Amino acid sequence: MTTTDPARHSSHRLAAGVLTGILALYITLVALGNITDFGTNQQFVRHVLAMDSTFKDHDLMWRAITSTALQDTAYVLIIAWETVAALVLIWGTYLWAARRDDAFARRVSTYGLLMLLVLFGAGFIAIGGEWFAMWQAKAWNGEDSATRVFLLSSVALIVNHLPGSRNSVAPTT
Repeated sequence: MTTTDPARHSSHRLAAGVLTGILALYITLVALGNITDFGTNQQFVRHVLAMDSTFKDHDLMWRAITSTALQDTAYVLIIAWETVAALVLIWGTYLWAARRDDAFARRVSTYGLLMLLVLFGAGFIAIGGEWFAMWQAKAWNGEDSATRVFLLSSVALIVNHLPGSRNSVAPTT
């Protein structure tokens, strides 16, 4: 099967669309949960930023943010980021399903997937995990969850960019 074969285009589009859709559903549910049950993850963010469940190493504790106003601001910004990422990924999923312009669907999906990589990779794994030493906490440690989402988002991004559907519209027979 060649890369100009319509079946190749549709299978790639299906894979990219399904992966984008799964992540759109996931981050939509996360954002919705954080909005409708604000207090649950608010406590998580507060504990991570306060570093109150780490080893309390004096050389690291200067990094702690104990102001609840700053902690809550960070949490609201996380929710806003999640919400925008959800909307972008929903749009990308729709574009893959509409089967009109693969290049545009890829571009929109890429933006949403990169938003997830930034949030979960830079935000939760690097900043939360390393800067605020979340890896030291037993109860308030989200590194495993963040790693799962980061890896799934990475796979989706790779699939979105696999060769084989570079034409904006798949040829019809």
